[in-house]
Amino acid sequence: MTNTAPRLGSRRALLVWGLLVIAANLRPSLTAVGPLLDFVQAGRHLSPAVAGLLNTLPLLAFAVLSPLVPRIAARRGPERVLAGALAVLAAGIAVRWLPSDVGLFAGTVLIGAGIAAGNVLLPSLIKRDFPAKVGLLTSAYATVMGGVAAVASGIAVPVSQAAPGGWRTALGLWLIPVLAALVVWLPQLRTAPAGTAAAGHRLPWRSGLAWAVTAFMGLQSLGFYVTVTWLPGVVQDAGLGPAAAGWLLFLFQAVAVATSLAAPAMLRRARDQRAIAAVNSLLVLAGYAGLLLAPGWAVLWTIVLGLGGGACLVFALAFLGLRAADAAGAGALSAMAQSIGYLLAAAGPVLFGLAHSASSGWTVPLLLMCVATAVQAAVSLKAGSGTVPADALRRKG
Repeated sequence: MTNTAPRLGSRRALLVWGLLVIAANLRPSLTAVGPLLDFVQAGRHLSPAVAGLLNTLPLLAFAVLSPLVPRIAARRGPERVLAGALAVLAAGIAVRWLPSDVGLFAGTVLIGAGIAAGNVLLPSLIKRDFPAKVGLLTSAYATVMGGVAAVASGIAVPVSQAAPGGWRTALGLWLIPVLAALVVWLPQLRTAPAGTAAAGHRLPWRSGLAWAVTAFMGLQSLGFYVTVTWLPGVVQDAGLGPAAAGWLLFLFQAVAVATSLAAPAMLRRARDQRAIAAVNSLLVLAGYAGLLLAPGWAVLWTIVLGLGGGACLVFALAFLGLRAADAAGAGALSAMAQSIGYLLAAAGPVLFGLAHSASSGWTVPLLLMCVATAVQAAVSLKAGSGTVPADALRRKG
């Protein structure tokens, strides 16, 4: 009896480390692509439209596969599904490294498939094993995820210029932390509890609250991917050089990571999350409005976008656990929100670019982002409170 508590504490600590190490691998194999896209395009002789699929395919994989993850986890167990997802992610990075167009795009799809499972199951496992610390651990994994993603985008070009293999090495090196995460996670396969992530639950399509959470997730994701795709172009047309524009993109991500560290304090002090989610959404709106009205102050607006966007990411992820009654509900809500959310995210940069081309400027696309963020602030007033009803999740029969 005396050894039970220390063993339980060690298992929980190992679980936290495992979740954080998995989170560290959910973005770098994606964010490293953007800075290297010109090199990849030249090296493989790809058209701009085809090269752009390297950014879009993973998001489409998230949208298609996310609804399937809870069902698979219910049969196999979330720990085993996460181990399999890490293996698929590792295979995708390895296949993408192969010197062929088929390997490049097939590996990208596998990467999206592996990450999709992690996106859905991490909020569910946090809800299951740490129900009293959803905000704290969600912030922790969002910070780790965003921090490693920022590092990946920052070192991509220097590594490609210094290492043998060029851009292939810069993309392939992320196989190492994935394999390390798999090793750290393997003990969870022996100690996994009997419960599953989403047994007996369907996706809560009939719940208005679930749709509000989904809309908030989708709109903040759309804003993030539009910003990382088009911010350099916006500020370069305002007079900044390419190098300065690249540093502004890094600044945006760095500020977002710093803000995510402050999110747990905001979550703890608030009775619910409606006000803080709305205020931070309006901060993002102010950033887009600033770029529209005073683009010469791009550094300030980039900081404002990072401040609001970093907090909104944590809130969106936290809603997946806070709005669910249990781990199974969190898994189902996560699948729904991330499926629709990443479909919006995939469409966002394309629509923003089309609006720019059609209007021959940035006024129309930035106005559209202001409208989208205003809608995000509005839906946060619904998404920030309450619990998805059990009858919206329970399977008939």
